[in-house]
Amino acid sequence: MNENNQKIELPEWLNTIAVFDTETTGLNLREDRIVTASIQRMNFNGEVLSGGKDWIINPGIPIPEIASQVHGYYDKDVADAPTSDKAVPEILDAINLCFAEGIPVLAYNAAYDFTILHYEAKRYGLHPVEFGNVIDPLVIDKTIDKYRKGKRTLGAAAERYNVSLANAHTARDDAIAAGHVGLGMLRFFRAQDQPGVPFPSSAQDLHDLQVKWADAIEASYAKWRQTDVPDYKPIFGWPVKEFS
Repeated sequence: MNENNQKIELPEWLNTIAVFDTETTGLNLREDRIVTASIQRMNFNGEVLSGGKDWIINPGIPIPEIASQVHGYYDKDVADAPTSDKAVPEILDAINLCFAEGIPVLAYNAAYDFTILHYEAKRYGLHPVEFGNVIDPLVIDKTIDKYRKGKRTLGAAAERYNVSLANAHTARDDAIAAGHVGLGMLRFFRAQDQPGVPFPSSAQDLHDLQVKWADAIEASYAKWRQTDVPDYKPIFGWPVKEFS
């Protein structure tokens, strides 16, 4: 990545962001549970601010071996941890506080984390997140750097934007790395002159753009899948996918 992009100034609406990540029992957005989560605050220079919080949670169901191998938490590690019915309200409150203060919340592949959290909230009869503005580096990356070859994982993005990711798949480190990636990506975005893809004028503008971009990405993916699975249906929704 061009080092000159590091000198690009970001607008005032990015002075403070929150960064959010979860590690879970699996990939089923409706049924799987949160095992660890982290929300931190960061300024636009990438400095982590006070006011963050981390959670280790007993999800109330066995953690599959394959998930434990990814994030490192086994049933024995969470046996005495707060249960989901106690931790999920705290996570919701922390995110809602950021939105209430006008702070955008950044999550890499936001539709994963926020959909998991949405169904966790519903599971315990809680009101889901009251959304403000969300920043999703994955959606932005697939739009502003559409034709780049290779993976679109957080690790791949971190390498592209010269971000250290020493402890991948730990919620706090992934959240902070995603924040650095997102800020680098937004600097790259602002430095470009792409016809039809203007740099947003506000956090709300960026949020609204991502809603459209995420739908376009899902439609393109569905079209590709339908070459092998003709009845494949796209699953629209960002930053939350609601299933019928």
